[in-house]
Amino acid sequence: MNLIIGLGNPGKGYAGNRHNIGFRCIDFLARRHGISLRQRKARSQLGVGMVQGTKVALAKPQTFMNLSGEAAAALKRRYRLRDECLLVVHDDLDLPLGRIRIRERGGAGGHRGVESVIDRLGSQDFPRLRVGIASLGGEDGSPRGEVDAVDHVLSDFTAEEMVTVRKVYADVGAAIECLLTDGIVAAMNKYN
Repeated sequence: MNLIIGLGNPGKGYAGNRHNIGFRCIDFLARRHGISLRQRKARSQLGVGMVQGTKVALAKPQTFMNLSGEAAAALKRRYRLRDECLLVVHDDLDLPLGRIRIRERGGAGGHRGVESVIDRLGSQDFPRLRVGIASLGGEDGSPRGEVDAVDHVLSDFTAEEMVTVRKVYADVGAAIECLLTDGIVAAMNKYN
């Protein structure tokens, strides 16, 4: 069993926010593999099914971003998983929109949701998939300087940005499938 957790904030008011791209990646993966996310367990919206021949639990914590670790810890205990069987999918303000990065372990990088997961698990040794949400800048595609990070992560994507966001869902789905079938090193080599 592998547990894939997408971070975000519950509620309609947050649904389109950049900060909720983790939730939307889980929704995409669930649709792609016919997994229903109707269960409510361990403070999460949850579905169990198969992805690339591997049994997975897909979860969207309903604790709000800064308390994501409460749900992650409860789910990890529920399924009796090792850290390496957990994958956290979350937004990253330091990556340009449309870019993804897979890491085997590490710190929170200023992300409060990841910080909560690290705190509640008592470990940094779990994989994560970071999804870029920074507004694109000039022709080189570099992020623009953001005046207020909180306002930015809680803002919705523009219609123009949604073209890129829809493509990144497929990239995240393919990266997770690769990770499950070929391992994290192969996924990092292919998608980082």
